[in-house]
Amino acid sequence: MCQDIHWKQSFYADVELIKLREPLAEFLGAVNPGEEFSYTYEDAVKLAGHSCPSVAGAYKLTQKALVALYGQDIPVRGQVSVKVLGAIEDGANGPMSQVIGLITGAAGQAGFAGLGLRFVRKDKLIFDQENSEPNSFIFTRDDTGKSVKITYNLRLVPPEPGLPELLTKCVVETADQKQKEEFQRLWQARVKAVLLEEISGLFTLQKIN
Repeated sequence: MCQDIHWKQSFYADVELIKLREPLAEFLGAVNPGEEFSYTYEDAVKLAGHSCPSVAGAYKLTQKALVALYGQDIPVRGQVSVKVLGAIEDGANGPMSQVIGLITGAAGQAGFAGLGLRFVRKDKLIFDQENSEPNSFIFTRDDTGKSVKITYNLRLVPPEPGLPELLTKCVVETADQKQKEEFQRLWQARVKAVLLEEISGLFTLQKIN
């Protein structure tokens, strides 16, 4: 058996996982009926290839949106549509949408077209350029039409004063080893705050009729 990654940041394991049912996997025999998919923050990092405040925010806002839509029920993967309020190139909309799509199953034009009218994933993740709002997303249950808008206010977790300078030195490869380690510490501390601290106003939810 292949050994899993030894993560440098131990706090990743403290992030609450997200459980969903996946009817398509049940239908095609990948899992037994009622078996749940579990997504971890590590899965989001593997998808993105890195851990940053945007990846962390996308994971947490998806988790919070699913709770708002389903309550104590298990969310159903593939039965949630997502509207990104802005263009794909705005801010971190592109990378964040990939994390959201990983968890919800919602996809753009490259998504699964379905079997007949069932299990469609294509065109359930769209970018609304006409109604752009930074880091704002609308999640909708396809079965009930219930929608919530969630906004991620990352300005409430500002970087430490020395972080931008250290980032620049690391990018242009002038940082020494001590500076590289300090940069990584400060960078991941901000990620940890997004994932594990309850910061008032960091995520705002609005129900939409």
